Amino acid sequence: MEKKFHIEALLDLLERRDYHALRAMLQEENEVDIAEAISELPHEKAVVAFRTLPKELAAEVFSNLPPETQQVIIQSATDQELSAIVEELYVDDAVDMLEELPANVVKRVLKNAGPDTRRLINQYLNYPENSVGSIMTAEFTDLRKSMTVTEAIDHIRRTGADSESIYTCYVTDASRKLEGVLSIRELLLAKDDQRVADLMETDVITAETTEDQEEAVARMMRYDFISLPVVDKEQRLVGIVTVDDVMDVMEEEATEDFEKMAAMAPSEKPYLKTSVFSLAKHRIMWLLVLMISGMITGGILGRYEAAFAAMPLLVTFIPMLTDTGGNAGSQSSTLVIRGMAVGEIELRDFMKVFWKELRVSILVGVVLSAVNFVRLIITYPGNEMIALTVAMALFVTVLLAKTVGGILPMAAKLCHADPAIMAAPLITTIVDAISLVVYFQIASALLPI
Repeated sequence: MEKKFHIEALLDLLERRDYHALRAMLQEENEVDIAEAISELPHEKAVVAFRTLPKELAAEVFSNLPPETQQVIIQSATDQELSAIVEELYVDDAVDMLEELPANVVKRVLKNAGPDTRRLINQYLNYPENSVGSIMTAEFTDLRKSMTVTEAIDHIRRTGADSESIYTCYVTDASRKLEGVLSIRELLLAKDDQRVADLMETDVITAETTEDQEEAVARMMRYDFISLPVVDKEQRLVGIVTVDDVMDVMEEEATEDFEKMAAMAPSEKPYLKTSVFSLAKHRIMWLLVLMISGMITGGILGRYEAAFAAMPLLVTFIPMLTDTGGNAGSQSSTLVIRGMAVGEIELRDFMKVFWKELRVSILVGVVLSAVNFVRLIITYPGNEMIALTVAMALFVTVLLAKTVGGILPMAAKLCHADPAIMAAPLITTIVDAISLVVYFQIASALLPI
């Protein structure tokens, strides 16, 4: 059961200045819950509450605070306090923090970091955005293949406290080149005099520092890893990607895809912390594109103005045709985009996707057109040719919509674009134009207009 803080209790202790009781209260709680509670306090009281925490706990809490609260604490901290916080943070957490802070605050943080920490942070900041190097952590457990099981376990006991994860151990040589991998489980179950070289797996799956983070995440999901070693171009082990990094990337990428699928430019800030101007800027470009493309639909309607005049009843079926076509296309595009995102569909599956969506569209189109034909015969007796026109147009529209919706995301991927841009809004616009042309061409062929 999730446990929540009572902010009133915290405020009461702060008002009474009972810092001993406050420290004791906070120490009993999880660092994530503490961070959430402190972030809800007024800034001046948040600083006081944070300062009551012991050094080790303070670093863990600090890494879970929102950027604005981190900034307040940094600005109020002494150089000594700031140095202690930075040195206790894992490097990847420190980098994540610095990426969200203003330049003057970043400068002060780096100034108070130790030489080794500063070097690592600068190294991480130089990796390309959204690369594996930018999300990895440098705190991992490494062993030598000449070690016995007893020596390896003793080494883990000495160094494991500073490692983000000890569940998977990596075997390196003197030049830090990755030679193998083994789990802590294998070590604990092995005999004391066995050597690491006899236990380790030499066929190690890795990621490179400059590789896209999504590819690394997909690899971890494929092999069910809890961590993934990261190597440089010389195959030297420089860090690991852990499960918590994977969760962050998945959330980030999912949010980005949702925004693109809703015809918006991705935003890195939460909704409530994004300015009105930024929200408008992220939305207006795609709305302009879709508005201009929608003018094409208007142009098509204008071209067939004579058909409206000759048979006004035709106009009443346009919303049904365009809506059904757009919905059919968005169904296919959503499934294909999802399949590509999780690695179920590759570019080499293009013809398989095309053939499957073609068959699906035929089945769906037959059912929908048949239902509509019967409905129109009943609703508009004596207008059998109009009913046939609408049914045929609906069939062709569904056929084209589902086929286009299935192959356009793959075409986008082939052109090195994000498949998510080929989602509902854009698919609907394309299908609307196609369905209208099909509708009036069939009407012109079958009806006296």
